[in-house]
Amino acid sequence: MATARAAVLLAGFMLSALILMPVQWAGLKFGLSYADTLPNRYHRFLCWLVGIRVVRRGEPYRKGACLIVANHTSWLDIPVIASLEPCSFVAKSEVAGWPFFGTLAKLQRTVFVERERRTRTTHSRNEIHSRIAEGDRLVLFPEGTSSDGNRVLPFKSALMSVAQLTIVNGEEDREDDLVVQPLSVAYTRLYGMPMGRYFRPFFAWYGDMELFPHLWEAFTLGPIEVVVEYHKPVTIREIGNRKALAAYCEDRCREGLIRALRGGTPAKAPEAVMEEPAQPLAAGA
Repeated sequence: MATARAAVLLAGFMLSALILMPVQWAGLKFGLSYADTLPNRYHRFLCWLVGIRVVRRGEPYRKGACLIVANHTSWLDIPVIASLEPCSFVAKSEVAGWPFFGTLAKLQRTVFVERERRTRTTHSRNEIHSRIAEGDRLVLFPEGTSSDGNRVLPFKSALMSVAQLTIVNGEEDREDDLVVQPLSVAYTRLYGMPMGRYFRPFFAWYGDMELFPHLWEAFTLGPIEVVVEYHKPVTIREIGNRKALAAYCEDRCREGLIRALRGGTPAKAPEAVMEEPAQPLAAGA
């Protein structure tokens, strides 16, 4: 049954992506409005297909330009986060060359950065700032790699320097500070039971794991539950500098991860919003 489940899910994932890829390409090529929302709807469908139940806590910042900063556990972070709201991601440059997944990343307008070349940091920062200034919501994974899902790795501060740049508010003729909002992602339940350290590596993709074998293993299991928590947004003016900003985001993401894995809820936050698995694309259109 597990093998059959994985085969059906993998076939559904590949087929749906292959159908929508030329549609998204045309939307980007000709500047059609649906190109901004199609990835969000597709990721909702993908979460439904795989059997991912997303528990959202907190609210995304919607009052202006914002950079989302999240901990990184798995390739599943992409559909989980992108299913909640239209967004694009910041990824290492190697991803652009990956077969199939690199194309998907490009079609979601991913910003590719060369993390190992410090001389390119300023260029990457300016590109991220330009995209946010245009109204895009970008998600940055400052760990620079993925973890085992049981902890948060140290956040690198280099690309946090984008928060030192202001955003021009044309409507009110002023320059606003760029807002940064931490976002924690935790893989918490499998078949409705606490996932635990034994099963979490089946969904956490890290170290020297090969992508496609890991994809197959993850598809043999499910359904799963993922807790996503939006934390208090801040600006670098409030925090002090980019290193302090990175530390703040790291601490909030670590707190959110630990709280979710222990089954707790934010002490002063509104009651958690439980989102049912997204409906198929045709039904949700």
